[in-house]
Amino acid sequence: MGKLAVQNRPARPLSLWPDLSEFFEGFPSLAALRTPLGANLIRIEDSLKDGKYELRAELPGVDPAKDVDITVRDGILTIKAERSERKEHNGRSEFSYGSFARSVALPAGADEDNIKASYDSGILTVTVPVVEEQAQASEKRVPIEAAK
Repeated sequence: MGKLAVQNRPARPLSLWPDLSEFFEGFPSLAALRTPLGANLIRIEDSLKDGKYELRAELPGVDPAKDVDITVRDGILTIKAERSERKEHNGRSEFSYGSFARSVALPAGADEDNIKASYDSGILTVTVPVVEEQAQASEKRVPIEAAK
């Protein structure tokens, strides 16, 4: 009997696509379905600790100065990249080319004015300071008024 690979991952309520895209990795016969559902998705890792939110994105084969754009608006960080196909390759290619994009919601208390990004060995790292007082969500009661 074959072994089943088990992967313990935290729940990610912000995006359905990364988990759906990863589903196809376990079934090689379904790999062709991955293209329409998530081939142009930037894969990420993220963490929140020590007063900072860090996002690492896989972006191999791009020039970050020319091909990558990072924006933040209303608490949403967006990474856009483009990888151009090189025409000198004549054989089979499973590389993804074209435009890629990924948006993630920043945590509460994120300091959008002090975001830093760096690129090394195909990995884009975005670091966002998080103000601790604001990062802790507080619950507020909303009074209900009777209709007149």
